[in-house]
This record gives sequence, C-alpha cells and structure tokens, in this order.
Amino acid sequence: MANKAYQFRLYPTKEQEQLLAKTFGCVRFVYNKMLEERIQIYEKFKDDKEALKKQTFPTPAKYKKEFPWLKEVDSLALANAQLNLQKAFQNFFSGRAGFPKFKNRKAKQSYTTNVVNGNIKLSDGYIKLPKLKWVKFKQHREIPAHHIIKACTLTKTKTGKYYISILTEYEHQPVPKEVQTVVGLDFSMNTLYVDSEGKRANDPRFYRKALETLAKEQRILSRRKKGSNRWHKQRLKVAKLHEKIANQRKDFLHKESHKLAKLYDCVVIEDLNMKGMSQALHFGQSVHDNGWGMFTSFLQYKLEEQGKKLVKIDKWFPSSKTCSCCGQVRESLSLSERTFRCECGFESDRDVNAAINIKHEGMKRLAIV
Repeated sequence: MANKAYQFRLYPTKEQEQLLAKTFGCVRFVYNKMLEERIQIYEKFKDDKEALKKQTFPTPAKYKKEFPWLKEVDSLALANAQLNLQKAFQNFFSGRAGFPKFKNRKAKQSYTTNVVNGNIKLSDGYIKLPKLKWVKFKQHREIPAHHIIKACTLTKTKTGKYYISILTEYEHQPVPKEVQTVVGLDFSMNTLYVDSEGKRANDPRFYRKALETLAKEQRILSRRKKGSNRWHKQRLKVAKLHEKIANQRKDFLHKESHKLAKLYDCVVIEDLNMKGMSQALHFGQSVHDNGWGMFTSFLQYKLEEQGKKLVKIDKWFPSSKTCSCCGQVRESLSLSERTFRCECGFESDRDVNAAINIKHEGMKRLAIV
C-alpha cells in the first residue's frame, strides 16, 4: 500500500471560517494543556525511566468536562493533537528532535481529521467535513477512483487562504526498473545543481530577486502602529510577497525534479547537512533560497513512484578534490578555485568534475561499474 496527498484551495463561508478559527484554537489549547501536564510528569519521573513508562497521560476527553466549549469542534481534530504530542515526545526520546514546545497563536494554524463511517465525501466542487458540513473547494485535479481517503488536514495561511490536504491510500507496488541511465548531481549554491553531463538547473533565486521589494515593504510595516488597520494591511502585503516567493520556488523545484525523474533511472546525490552548511559558511540566505532539501524530497518520491532510485553518498566523499579522469585526490582545493586542474593534464569545471565523481561513486554502490 502507498500513500499520496492531494492539496486543494478551500472557500469556506463566514460561519465555516468562524468554526475553523475555533477548531484551530481548541487544537492548540488541548495540545498545550496536555504538554503542560506531561512536562510535570516528566520532571517528576525523568530519573526513573521504568516509572515514567508506567505513567498514564491526559487525553482530550479529560478537558471536555472542565471546558465544555471543546465539544463544539471536531473531536478527531483533538485526538490528532494528542497523537502529534505523542510523536513529538517519541522524537525527543529517540534523539531526532528537541524537547516539545508550546504552540502560540503565531504558529501554523492547522488541524487533521480522519475518515470514520463515511464522514468525509466529495461531490461537485464541495467536500463534506466533520462539523463544517459541505465546504466549497477548487478541485483542479481528479483523485483516482481506486484511491481511498484516509485523512484530511486543513490549513490557514498567513494571507488568510484556506487549503485542504487529502491523504489517500492505494495499492501500488512499483516494478523496480533496470538501471540504464545514471546522473550525478553536485549541489550548487547559485544554480541549485550541476549534473555530470555539464548541465545546470539555473535556479532563478526568487528570494534574492524580491529582496529589495521585500525590504522596502518590511520597513513600511515596522513604521506602522502594531494592531492598527494600516499595520494589518501592510502585514498582509508582506505575507503575500513571502507566499509568492515560496510558491515560485516550490513550482520550480517540482518541475526540475519531475524532469530528472523522467530522464534517468537513477540519480546520485551527496547526503548534505544543509543546516550545518548554512551556519558554518554563512550561506543562510542562499541555502534558504534554493531549497535543496525540498528538491531532494520531491526527487525521491517521484523516482520511487516509477520504481527508480535515488542514491545518497557520504557527505565526506571528496568529490571536488578527486580527478574524474585518473582518480587522484588533491590535498587541498579552495572555494575560490572554480576550475579543477590535475597533474595528469585533466582540466574541467570544478562542479562538473565533482558531479562526475558523484555519479561514479553511485554506480559503484549499485555495482554497475
């Protein structure tokens, strides 16, 4: 079985918007109340792991007696808040994340509900949801008939738009494709990547292009009186700019990953720590602008859907220092050197040479060479 999500724009009525706002608030309230109690239990038993495992933790049902207004919203949304908190603690105990934090009003406004006894249905541009009933939405693509709806996540953006992400489950066992065409990608700060064929993605760098306009609008916002009508209008203007940049970047990354997944049976990349790179080399804005992490996620699922492969090689592999012609490894290579030169006489663009080495290393992993 495989999962696939479909995102659509929602157009709720004023009454539905009020109920959505109430649900977002209730989900946040319940999450914070449960976290507060769990912190108290954790502080009490953190030195005794066996005793901590035996503790019973609060559930949303506990708060409905004390706060009856919680009954007005979707109970499944509150149940999912509990599951999200449990997952946050599991990630903390396994070392994958930090200690769970309280949610504030500025946090992302969203909640998840599940399909129970056919409570979620689609019909002629409308979707039936628990408590909200029929909500208008823009269904720009069809959900295949063999896809079974499992859950829905409703989100409100900073610009006041509503979206629904419909999670579906379906039978899918992709036939592993024989690897015939392989490409290596070397991460590039300016162009997103350079491949082993010498082609560049030519990332438009949407954030950098909009930086001047963004700075101007944010300066205007900083001079407005916080909470005033003019401040809210300007805040919306800034939020729309950020949303446009994010959408442009996402669209570009989807198209690039789709193109590669269509052309090649296997794509080889380096397993890079982008957060560490941005902090160590002071490339924060550039790393944020090209969205390498998002790009590799898109690439992975697009390849897997077709039975193709994404191979990640060790980030410490000396792809830039190794000669792709003779295999000799240079002792040092500064970032300012954009042309790779080897004692054997080989000369190449630094990034292209690295991409070829990444490809060769990936092919060794696959036992093709």
